[in-house]
Amino acid sequence: MNFNKNISVAALALLMASGGAFAQVKKKPLAHKPATVASTNDGDLLPVDHNVIIGKLPNGLTYYIRANAEPKNRAQLYLVNKVGSVLETDAQQGLAHFTEHMSFDGTRDFPKNQLVDYLQKSGVKFGADLNAATTFDETVYELPLPTDSVAVFEKGFNILANWAGYDTFDPAELDRERGVILEEARLRGKNAQERLQQQIYPVLFNNSRYATRLPIGKEEIIKTISADAIRNFYHDWYRPDLQAVIVVGDFDPKRVEELIKQNFSSLKNPPVEKPRIIYNDPPSLGTSSIVATDKEFPYTLAEIIVKHPETIVKTGSQYLQNVRVSLFNQMLNARIGELSQKRNPPFLFGQASYGPFLGRQDAFITVAVSKSDSDLETAVKAVATETERARRFGFTITELERAKQNALQQLQNAYKERDKTASSEYVEEYEQHFLKGEAIPGIDFEYNFYVNNIGKITLTEINAMAGKFISDQNRVIVIEAPDKEKAKLPTQATILSWLSAADNNLTPYVDKVSTKPLLDKRPIPSATVRAVSDDSIATATLTLSNGVKIILKPTDFKNDQILISGYSFGGTSLANDDDFTSANLAGDIISNSGVGNFNQIELGKMLAGKNVSITPYISDNSQGINGNSSPQDFETALQLLYLYFTQPRKDPDIWQSTISQANAFLNNRNLDPNNVYRDTVAAVLSNYNFRGMTTTPGRLNAASLDKAYNFYKDRFADASGFTFTIVGNFDIPTIKPLLETYLGGLPSTNSKETYKNLNIHPPAGQITKTVYKGIGDKATVQLVFSGNYDYKELNNVQMDALEAIIQLKLIDRLRQEESGVYSPGVRASYVKIPDGRYSFTIYFTCAPANVDKLIAATLDEINKIKQNGAQQTDIQKFTSEDMRSTEVQIRQNVFWTGYLASGSQNQENPHRIINYVKNLNTVTVQSTKDAANKYLSGDNLIKFILLPEKK
Repeated sequence: MNFNKNISVAALALLMASGGAFAQVKKKPLAHKPATVASTNDGDLLPVDHNVIIGKLPNGLTYYIRANAEPKNRAQLYLVNKVGSVLETDAQQGLAHFTEHMSFDGTRDFPKNQLVDYLQKSGVKFGADLNAATTFDETVYELPLPTDSVAVFEKGFNILANWAGYDTFDPAELDRERGVILEEARLRGKNAQERLQQQIYPVLFNNSRYATRLPIGKEEIIKTISADAIRNFYHDWYRPDLQAVIVVGDFDPKRVEELIKQNFSSLKNPPVEKPRIIYNDPPSLGTSSIVATDKEFPYTLAEIIVKHPETIVKTGSQYLQNVRVSLFNQMLNARIGELSQKRNPPFLFGQASYGPFLGRQDAFITVAVSKSDSDLETAVKAVATETERARRFGFTITELERAKQNALQQLQNAYKERDKTASSEYVEEYEQHFLKGEAIPGIDFEYNFYVNNIGKITLTEINAMAGKFISDQNRVIVIEAPDKEKAKLPTQATILSWLSAADNNLTPYVDKVSTKPLLDKRPIPSATVRAVSDDSIATATLTLSNGVKIILKPTDFKNDQILISGYSFGGTSLANDDDFTSANLAGDIISNSGVGNFNQIELGKMLAGKNVSITPYISDNSQGINGNSSPQDFETALQLLYLYFTQPRKDPDIWQSTISQANAFLNNRNLDPNNVYRDTVAAVLSNYNFRGMTTTPGRLNAASLDKAYNFYKDRFADASGFTFTIVGNFDIPTIKPLLETYLGGLPSTNSKETYKNLNIHPPAGQITKTVYKGIGDKATVQLVFSGNYDYKELNNVQMDALEAIIQLKLIDRLRQEESGVYSPGVRASYVKIPDGRYSFTIYFTCAPANVDKLIAATLDEINKIKQNGAQQTDIQKFTSEDMRSTEVQIRQNVFWTGYLASGSQNQENPHRIINYVKNLNTVTVQSTKDAANKYLSGDNLIKFILLPEKK
């Protein structure tokens, strides 16, 4: 659903993205890669996966090599450096990150921007594929490459070696990159989160280097740092004994090992090496607290962080304890999640879990976001009460068995996909092995270990964990809120009294489980009246006697995956204005209410251990079902689908919970300048039609559960107009009887309904809307071109080309030449339904003083293409990148599901993928000139600008 125009309970999870003062790292999921199966006793070191080659050059550089066939003809090349911002001196703050940037601006073998230019011509996208990241403790360079081009693939090792030891630090390039880094800092900061972070970090990290060495660095140092200073940092820390090369993909491992030795053996460590100190966040006695407020922060929340020494999983006993932690987190948060489904939920968001933190620490973190300014006590007590309930009374055996089933199902899925695992997943594991020494036993060992040992995990062991995690030592309490609530916020003593009160009048948790069958009786099936095969794209289309159409594509891309997508036309376009808000909530309400005889909590418990998910939706112009399952749970998925049509559940508690939380979500949202800006954009682009605008409290409170439920039932009352697309690992003759039973059993009235064209689209003409909101030195710009569109293959590829080429030009102009932005974005969208329309949006953040200059520069680049067409080199980059990405996509179930479903909706040629290369060849200098003049004429151009409040 469109975030700007709808209120969804699911959207509440986004709160922590903007509300958290620190990035909580989630516990790494169980590894799932092949390995030698070996027995291990508690305390024994876990084995190392025999499918990975691990070596070390004489200079100390470590390498990891693994042959892996997914995706085919592709490889992931990574350079991992044990170099992060904690190594910086006071005068160097920002140099680790600055060094990373400079690696793309000139090396020994790739002066200036030649490296990026070469890779783009080879089909590698800058930012999306070619990338790097700097954190507190490491800097990682990512280079995905094709392996069917020997020259490009082997050149990749030369590129990694250049990053590892041959950066040149051209002063002219450094000065240009200086502005880019300042703009990255502006993009990610100059907001409430950054200001809160500055207040919180010294307390949260006990004044350690993690509190004072944020990777982005200090602005005054970035502005003045010299080439010599950054070169010295590079010389000190970019050295073989602190580096690893990780290569995973579709290649010959022996050849890769030769390439590593050829390219990296000549790298040398400094004659006198600086010691690589391991910094940490030192433990503290007792409890410390911080109350942080900001004018623009829209939520009131509490975080209780209890820190513990970090555990790196290396042994069987540690692995088993990691499984216990995962089970504990799952069960505790299932209980907390049940609270959110109460008629009057006690919080807007709640969570409690144990996992990795920063500074060589793990932590048990409790988060509670209150629904209103005065409800923080209720929110904190609610989450703390569930933790205390688990500590005092423990969990039940039925909860533990469900958690084990769910965990085992996830591991079984990984085990079944062990020959289809993406190379990038292996890279992440090898990174942690190099950086921290975390074990990499592989999926064969892990699966067998798990199956053989999970039964040994007892309820007593799990029930003891809450007492281990909760402590009044090394604890930090963080309160974050809007400035206007400062006088009402609790003191540390008050928070502690709330936590102490959490054990008052506690009773054991009652695990309510329904024993009813999911489906009382099988539906009456429909016969297949028409079957058509299309060998050219390996699909079959069935038409059932009740009118349901099913497009089937069996694949071998995944072993344990079947994707389901179904639609019919209508959607909220058929709701009258008075009922629109109710209708707009209907899909989310029903999908969160359970189905048939099961409420949502009971349904989740009943489906424990099954790999299945089915979700109904209602959009502007259609309604439908999206889902996935394993082959063995496919019938369960179809049963759920059938029930969402025939027995949707009407749950007044879920309705009231949704309205309550949505109102809370709206309460202070206008404190955030980005929300005010987004609301303005949504209003203008919908021409002030309320259907396209943010829901107001008045409309929300006037909505009705009866209207929402009845609208949903009406939208799913007739399946004769539905088309389902099913893609994945199945055999058509085997699943055909199931399809005829469950999809064939859906109700059919042959109503032949379709959507209404409500003509909601951006206004014509040239419009500028400036919003003055916010105190940060930051501006946001969107330029939106729009108009009528003839939706067809050749036009679509020209629009895609225009999007990619203008993206390239704006990176060159706004980022590289002007040093005025960090990451300009371009998004071209085009639709056929409800009528042919396109929008072409360019967006970026920048300094307020540079808005006019950068808009002018953007329009200047567009005018160059309008006058002369795109440069042939840019067309080559687009076609190379698009062809390379398409080669990977056509081996993915999700691609084919979207391709076949959208093709059906838009009545497109199902063979257009076969013509893809031919269509790409229609992109020429002249065609880009024509497209730019047609779609970017400027006749219909809306400029949206967010500027700080006028003083």
